[in-house]
Amino acid sequence: MKMFAYDVATDVDDAVSRLVADPDSALLGGGTNLVDLMKLGAAQPSTLIDVTRLPLGEIDILTDGSLRVGAGVSNSDLAVHPVVRARYPVLSQAVLAGASGQLRNMATVGGNLFQRTRCVYFMDMSKPCNKRDPGSGCPAIEGEHRNLAILGASEHCVATHPSDMAVALTALDAVVDITGPRGSHKMPIGDLYRLPGDDPDLDTNIGHDEIVTGIEIPALPRGSVSTYRKVRDRASYAFALASVAAVINVEDGQVTEARIALGGVAHKPWRAITAEGDLLGRSVDHGAFREAIDLELRGARPLRDNGFKIPLVRNLVTETLTELAERRTEQ
Repeated sequence: MKMFAYDVATDVDDAVSRLVADPDSALLGGGTNLVDLMKLGAAQPSTLIDVTRLPLGEIDILTDGSLRVGAGVSNSDLAVHPVVRARYPVLSQAVLAGASGQLRNMATVGGNLFQRTRCVYFMDMSKPCNKRDPGSGCPAIEGEHRNLAILGASEHCVATHPSDMAVALTALDAVVDITGPRGSHKMPIGDLYRLPGDDPDLDTNIGHDEIVTGIEIPALPRGSVSTYRKVRDRASYAFALASVAAVINVEDGQVTEARIALGGVAHKPWRAITAEGDLLGRSVDHGAFREAIDLELRGARPLRDNGFKIPLVRNLVTETLTELAERRTEQ
């Protein structure tokens, strides 16, 4: 492991100042991903800036009914918070579907947003990887890619985003609170993540000198129901082959609200905008759900060994929406 310095930020402004002063530094929250990457050599920050003592550990209900989650809240505390379980079951279920209990106790909401891909070539320092070493190549395209992207990939990278939580937050239209040297601003989570394009080393649109202080989750429309489903190779402690975070509302037998975010299939949580648009106003029907997700999957470009994800996503989304619609109708 490369030698590094360790500093403790005293407040948010201090953390930003330290980031500005050292362009090779990195923020340290729970460290559940970053420290592993440092051990492998995939991350080599010159300085770790510990932000675990910042006052970012609260979950608050705002006056407009939305929920604000501090970036320092642990994944475990987020998943079991009574308001999250009652109003946003999709988020609680997604967090509990990730990692292990021990890791969720350590991991923070802010850190979870910035997990790096688990592509085996990114993690193996003996192999080229455009995400880790731009211009070196992407052996995954012809090599081991069973778990990798079928949507939005490029000739430079076919990695997938590993987070479960971020998929749920994408379906919930969450907004990220960011502070940097130029002040504070908000960014819709749909704008936070990037597709690989020609710059696969860039995962997000946040600057190195900025820090996420929290996430705001708008209240869902009255009557909406939500859930998270994840398909993986084993029942626990495994990343998604495919997952879906879904929010739906039904009135008089017709879909009035449909939000679908997919995990395990793209470089970022994939919002199924085409499928959502197709469903609005349609009658609740298993066939309609299947047709809608098939429209979305027309853009899929599977590789040699991951074409199975297309029927997997089709069935996962269809059955999830069918179950949610039945639950809403029974209310």
